Amino acid sequence: MSILPYPSLIKAVGARLLPGSCLLCGADSESGVICAACQADLPMLPPRLCPVCAEQTTHGERCGACLKDAPHFDRTIAAFRYDFPLDRVIHALKYGHQLALAPWFGQHMLARFTDPDVDRIVPLPLHRDRLRERGFNQAGEIARTLGAALGLPVDLDVLLRTRATPPQADLTDKERRRNVRGAFECRSDFSGQRLLLVDDVMTTGATANECARTLKIHGARSVAVLVAARAFKH
Repeated sequence: MSILPYPSLIKAVGARLLPGSCLLCGADSESGVICAACQADLPMLPPRLCPVCAEQTTHGERCGACLKDAPHFDRTIAAFRYDFPLDRVIHALKYGHQLALAPWFGQHMLARFTDPDVDRIVPLPLHRDRLRERGFNQAGEIARTLGAALGLPVDLDVLLRTRATPPQADLTDKERRRNVRGAFECRSDFSGQRLLLVDDVMTTGATANECARTLKIHGARSVAVLVAARAFKH
């Protein structure tokens, strides 16, 4: 499998690859998104994960971090491990406006999601400035495809990011939690509702945790997190 260098990939995405060509190698692809050879090389999840945050554990037990300070979300489901070359596919969706990837990610997320105990889907929101800059919310686009497949309502505008926070990438875990504290607002009563919170990538879980805290303040009975990819500490 040949993988395009990152700048070349973004350039190709911006120019819109020909229909039926693989986003990663440019070869013919029946799906029109990722060819079978490239898909076989996508980073898979390890077999044993913490049932709450989906961090890698030895025996599939709850990890030490979740035992010490249980998050506000109840469980996490991921489709892939966040690593090369999947990181480029996610960047193509977010920054290359390759929206055809939203249903592709949704398909793989559905393959991992086997719990029917959900009443509504809520995408993790972008701040209005970021939304205006990007033109769309990638989590919202994925959530739409999941809602259509599962026959569930998708609440696109009830969970809001009211404070523009600095990027999380260079922050410690503690700084990440502080960075997003109070950054979200909910405009709906979710009393007794079982919610599915959708995002593209979970790194430390700080943002999802703050969203889940906000949703539970507004009555949510449970919050499951479903992401396209999970980044691991090690």
